[in-house]
Amino acid sequence: MSIIRFEDVDVVFSKHPKEALKLLDEGLSRPEILKRTGHVVGVEKANLEVNKGEICVLMGLSGSGKSSLLRCINGLNRVSRGKLFVEHEGTQIDIASCTAAELKMMRTKRIAMVFQKFALMPWLTVRENISFGLEMQGRPAEERRRLVDEKLELVGLTQWRNKKPDELSGGMQQRVGLARALAMDADILLMDEPFSALDPLIRQGLQDELLDLQRKLQKTIVFVSHDLDEALKLGSRIAIMKDGKIIQYSRPEEIVLNPADDYVRTFVAHTNPLNVLCGRSLMRPLAACKHLDNDVCLDPGSNIWLSLGEQNALKSARMGDLPLNVQSWHPGQPVENLGRHPTLVSSDIGMREALEIRYHTGNKLVLHEHNQIIGILGDTELYHALLGKSLGQPAQPAARNDAVVPLRKAN
Repeated sequence: MSIIRFEDVDVVFSKHPKEALKLLDEGLSRPEILKRTGHVVGVEKANLEVNKGEICVLMGLSGSGKSSLLRCINGLNRVSRGKLFVEHEGTQIDIASCTAAELKMMRTKRIAMVFQKFALMPWLTVRENISFGLEMQGRPAEERRRLVDEKLELVGLTQWRNKKPDELSGGMQQRVGLARALAMDADILLMDEPFSALDPLIRQGLQDELLDLQRKLQKTIVFVSHDLDEALKLGSRIAIMKDGKIIQYSRPEEIVLNPADDYVRTFVAHTNPLNVLCGRSLMRPLAACKHLDNDVCLDPGSNIWLSLGEQNALKSARMGDLPLNVQSWHPGQPVENLGRHPTLVSSDIGMREALEIRYHTGNKLVLHEHNQIIGILGDTELYHALLGKSLGQPAQPAARNDAVVPLRKAN
């Protein structure tokens, strides 16, 4: 279910945007409209849906419109044309046309925001900064204390609760800002480049902390970033923007494997696929494998076959006519404990782990979802991912399937 939905949203930074909107409809560009009217087009024809529990990342270069789009959600930027629906208690409230009372209610109960520059009040302590929004909501003192203590512990700042912001590091100040937003108990969290002013190591640590918090809290997050690696790490889906327009809105692996145009392609050209792609994106599906009755060929070179039962459940494996063991691997399990056998793994396995298993075991991976075999992952698929080949660019081995130098560990 979509929690946030943009429908043909235009944003023009002017009290009287009609002339600029008319020129937009005539096909004029941002610079041309600015030259003729003096008005800046922040967002043009944005269509976007964010589902419950997702992290949607809006990314692009400076001036691409990502922050302009984000700030429409809580009414900091006014929608010049179009609709922007935010779900609240089973109803859809159009932020573009709601009343002042509805907007205030959404800002205090439904939507919270974490700013790039922390926006902490320097004369208040950490505890008082976190409690400020709760006071504005009119929460009782005892409830405020309880909620603040919970959020302090959640972000690891309990022992700093009585310090002033200037006594904290940049990363700690940003955690205070995050705790303040979480204390509001809003289901929707807006984050406008919250980590961009921080040192790289602190930034990476806060990214990991945000992902850990998201696994616990399952908020709906809209996150602005100009850093593709950050977007790929955090985003359930990513909207890449240019000149106020959304160029592509897809899952991270889809953007890396199938960029929508040359602009997106330049963004992902130097992306490390090990950090993005998963087995499901890379695998050779069962339909593309060689079949013999109910058997599927896992490795033609070694004559390894999988015998499948009902609903493609794995029954057994063989090398030629000899029985062969198939082992299973689960996240967190040491790869060094695996033997030299084909390995059954979940389809959401990361490419880094898949490469490590392939290297250590000397055999291909068998991918499953809900105990159903859905595909295989071998050298051809892994090499093509490393070379930036998309799923639409099939492997072209020299002689037969997977006739490439294998990723084998020396005996």
